[in-house]
Amino acid sequence: QVQLVESGGGLVQAGGSLRLSCVGRGALFGIMGWYRQAPGKQRDMVATITSGGTTNYADSVKGRFTISRDNAKNTVYLQMNSLKAEDTAVYYCSGRTLALRDYWGQGTQVTVSL
Repeated sequence: QVQLVESGGGLVQAGGSLRLSCVGRGALFGIMGWYRQAPGKQRDMVATITSGGTTNYADSVKGRFTISRDNAKNTVYLQMNSLKAEDTAVYYCSGRTLALRDYWGQGTQVTVSL
């Protein structure tokens, strides 16, 4: 069974930091990434990273968030610094397997208080 299991969400004050982790199980993943969905809004890309380490970020998080991965552990991370209230959302890990099938994690809540 292929799974993506996230951890690391929580409540933090504005200006603070959080680190999200996502472990892939049951398959090897090529591109992996993080998306987020705020209440009443669509799910948007936050950051993606290829197995070779090429990264892509949403403009709203550039300079504040850093995506990284450990291929040996099939794990992707999202370091979030200088958090703002507008970063509040459910964050989802995504992964595309080498067979080009897409999977999502269950989501982890990130809440940034003023």
